[in-house]
Amino acid sequence: MESKSKKLRSGYTTGACAAAAAKAATMLLMRNAECGMPNAEKILNVEIPFPDGSRAAFKIHDAGCRMQKNTTYASVIKDAGDDPDVTNGAEIRAEVSLNAECGMRPALARALVVAGCRRNAELSNPEIIIKGGKGVGAVTKPGLAMPVGEAAINPVPRRMIREAVMEALTLSDSQIPHSASRIPHLEITISVPEGEALAKKTLNHRLGIIGGISILGTTGIVKPLSDEAWTATVSSSMDVARAMGREEVVLSTGRTSEKAHQKKYGLPEDSYVMMGDYTEFSLREAKQHGFKRIHLVAQWAKMIKIAMATPQTHVRHGALVAEKAVDLLSTLGIKIPRRKEFNTTREIYDFIYSEIRDPQSAMETVCIAAKRYAEEIASGAPVIVHLVSYEGEILADSE
Repeated sequence: MESKSKKLRSGYTTGACAAAAAKAATMLLMRNAECGMPNAEKILNVEIPFPDGSRAAFKIHDAGCRMQKNTTYASVIKDAGDDPDVTNGAEIRAEVSLNAECGMRPALARALVVAGCRRNAELSNPEIIIKGGKGVGAVTKPGLAMPVGEAAINPVPRRMIREAVMEALTLSDSQIPHSASRIPHLEITISVPEGEALAKKTLNHRLGIIGGISILGTTGIVKPLSDEAWTATVSSSMDVARAMGREEVVLSTGRTSEKAHQKKYGLPEDSYVMMGDYTEFSLREAKQHGFKRIHLVAQWAKMIKIAMATPQTHVRHGALVAEKAVDLLSTLGIKIPRRKEFNTTREIYDFIYSEIRDPQSAMETVCIAAKRYAEEIASGAPVIVHLVSYEGEILADSE
């Protein structure tokens, strides 16, 4: 994707960073069973596989081991490229512990760590347990990719972590003793030291993810200013709402609009989905999820765009020309003098309330126009449109 001045730089997901940290910590565990040994190797960089078969290298921020528990750790600083991601710059940490309760004698398990391991036809795959630590959220509501009670580490990141760890387990050329039937079983704990604070800047609480951020990503790559992260959250929010038994969904363009609807109608919190600028996508998702009624809530600038049948209401998808808004209002029977010039839709809004005889009726007419468009996109699913004032109150509805 390119901006007007430069090509925007891609970055890496939290899932990719977690996989890189886990590989580094596993390599450290395999090479340096005796923590603090003089010839202990440091891990400066690692390379991991991505779901599409490509590979990428990561710089290791911090690494070390805990002598008392046969445990090592490593971390990566997330680089989201030019994407305005709240987790950009966050430390993603992995701790790897040897689980000697895998059918091997503890002494043999330690010997295997010292010796290292490689692929061997006689060895079964190790058990790799992945857990969430400090700053990684826990799932408390149904409908998400992970079941209730699990850490919010999604399936693709879990697979990336396992594949990266398996690479670390097969790096050494040393042969495991023939008496061993398995290579060591490992417990991987992913943590984000600042995760709980970062989660407050996300919609995780709405999804029922508490205590930290989610470890996400389906490709390992963050594309700057892409739609994927937002639309995925919209879909996940609807998954949770349906899993909670909700039959109505409220699509809002922002927090002010959402709060206005909550104040007046008080639907359960998980009925509310922040659609942002993704009007058409959200309406189609709501239809696909089988909601019996859809509420669409927005303030004037967004609402007039929806009434004009704009698929996405963000300014980068086409700045709203005030003259076109006046044309729409005229076709709806709201007469605004052609000689009057407007620079913004807010000026049109103020003019309606100061000069039009029945401003309430005008606002309801705009809501009805937005409803017609929304129901067309939602393939006939009933939509109720609510217009929110700049003071944060619902001032007009489509019915």
